[in-house]
Amino acid sequence: MNRKMHIIAAVAAFAFATGFAGAQTSVTAGLTHAQLEEMLRSAHTVQQYQMLGSYFHARQQTFEQRAQSEKVEWERRSQNITGPAAKYPRPVDSSRNRYEYFTYEAQQMGQKAAHYDSLSASAQ
Repeated sequence: MNRKMHIIAAVAAFAFATGFAGAQTSVTAGLTHAQLEEMLRSAHTVQQYQMLGSYFHARQQTFEQRAQSEKVEWERRSQNITGPAAKYPRPVDSSRNRYEYFTYEAQQMGQKAAHYDSLSASAQ
């Protein structure tokens, strides 16, 4: 019973934060991994699907921003690939790998967001 009350309070606080603040970054600020897992398991209403969709959209934007900044770093490091920077693993390789990782994660979050957006649209 106590756990259900915590979950209900977390969902209510989450709904209030997303509705009141309106900023995408506030969606990810107050949600722990355990709360996210519980919400993924128990989601069955339009509002819950919309909250999950907005959460994954916010995560997608975060990963896209990180990928963009890593792309800038990758281009900067590409200017100097001689001398000590020519040894493997090169700093440019590290930046490229991080860029590819962030791009992949952004795509995954976009797919999850689209999934929950379609669930909310079909549940209405």
